[in-house]
Amino acid sequence: MWQSISKNTKIILFSIVLVLLILFFANLDEDPQLLKKSDSLFSLKSSSFTNILIKEPYLYFEVDGKNYKIAKEAFSNEELFSLGKIAYYEDRSESFDNIIIFLLLLSIIYLIYSMKNFQKNQEEFIARESSNKDELNSDSQYIKKQHSSVNFSNVAGVEGVKEELKEIIDFLKNPEKYKEFDISLPKGVLLVGPPGVGKTLMAKAVAGEANVPFFYQSAASFVQIYVGMGAKRVSELFTRAKETAPSIIFIDEIDAVGKSRGGQNNEEREATLNQLLTEMDGFEESSGVMVIAATNKIEVLDDALLRAGRFDRRVHIGLPDFKERMETLKLYLKSKNHNVDIEKASRLTIGFNSAALATLINEAALNTLRRNKHIIEDEDLEAVREKVLLGKFKIQNFSVAERRIQALYQAAKAITASWLEVEYEKIGILSSHFVPHHNEILSKTALQNELKVLLAGRIATKNHYGELFSNAKGDIKAAKILSYQITEEFFMTENYTASPNHSEQILADANDEVLMLLSKLDSVLVIVKEYLLDNESITMEQTKTLINEVF
Repeated sequence: MWQSISKNTKIILFSIVLVLLILFFANLDEDPQLLKKSDSLFSLKSSSFTNILIKEPYLYFEVDGKNYKIAKEAFSNEELFSLGKIAYYEDRSESFDNIIIFLLLLSIIYLIYSMKNFQKNQEEFIARESSNKDELNSDSQYIKKQHSSVNFSNVAGVEGVKEELKEIIDFLKNPEKYKEFDISLPKGVLLVGPPGVGKTLMAKAVAGEANVPFFYQSAASFVQIYVGMGAKRVSELFTRAKETAPSIIFIDEIDAVGKSRGGQNNEEREATLNQLLTEMDGFEESSGVMVIAATNKIEVLDDALLRAGRFDRRVHIGLPDFKERMETLKLYLKSKNHNVDIEKASRLTIGFNSAALATLINEAALNTLRRNKHIIEDEDLEAVREKVLLGKFKIQNFSVAERRIQALYQAAKAITASWLEVEYEKIGILSSHFVPHHNEILSKTALQNELKVLLAGRIATKNHYGELFSNAKGDIKAAKILSYQITEEFFMTENYTASPNHSEQILADANDEVLMLLSKLDSVLVIVKEYLLDNESITMEQTKTLINEVF
């Protein structure tokens, strides 16, 4: 503010000095000496007089650098010409005076403009400061507690996810029970899954089941233009949650502020992340505040968020399988008049997430109205299915042949992981939920087994079809990274330095071992493939059961 005032003050002072200088130079001329007619004739006869200036009521001239004046009436024009010299009659006084007046007016206008501009800038600055102050003081209006009316009955499928979260609900409902036994539950739960699978809905359902206040914030809202605003809002959020404990804080799309630090990152985002980490460290497990966050990009999150004491528990919510889609469609059709074959609709909607299924039912109902009917039929779903596939929701949808290829590919991974004890939650036609390893000491054998699982699908489909397919690209890329880590990052080699083709040799050895294993388990592979075609997903326990039935 001082710099702005100082600059405008200098402009005003400069303008005042300019006016004073103009007035000074306007009056700087030496007062001419008044002569008599006889003296002036003598002076005018001198060879050194300069041009004559007539300025009523005097006649001015200069001789030898001195100024003289005489009454104009003392001479006639003829007398001046009779001196034998050319005399110039010129009255410059009016033009000179006009210039002085013009400059004065210009200076005054500039002064007025500067004063108005200064006043305007000052008012804008005060308004901006006031707005910023209001913004800083009004965070609480954006952080309002909600009371969720959603419960688990409003969320179809995802039974495994519900089971994992029931313990959290019990803790929120009966915190004294856990305090009595000095039991500490996780401070944070991270919901991981692709967009549209119902992560936010699940968090609201937890709040509804526990009947506790629910504070919703999108992580993107923490990243502010003004420095410190994001961190302040995080602090305010946790303060409000503690005041109404037990309560749930839900942070959607946490990757917006939780990306790995380092490199060319946004300083304000890093400050916000640091504040979030500090707040999570600052309250006890028994405080009654549970932080639930959602992301579909767990791989970009900062390690500090994932370490023990922050988001200890991670719950994966994948695309619904066949049975889960059936339950979801039943839920969405519950309050509608319909004659839909739900099993048939479920098989036609592979790859649809919960949001896409909701859109499908809504579009089918609209199509029913357009046909002037009152009951939703199968043909209504079929009519709008392509619209949902190609519209807002880009759904991965396999043909019959592609579905069989993918089922074989995922079946090979499932039985290889089960046989080698590589833990996974569920493997489906569309996804594989392996348990991620963080901050653990891993053996070379464990890493090599993970590598074999990544190669199993490619090997099985090549053996069966005599062809390589593009669906293996993600796993092969991950396998190459893992083989490089084994040799170059973890230094798991006989010598301390690896040869240039050491990583390639690890891949080749793993490939040979998987070939032998799958040839041994070929009959199980067929059974698991058919199970996936019917149910679209399989757990580790179910896979082991099928293996034990054969061996």
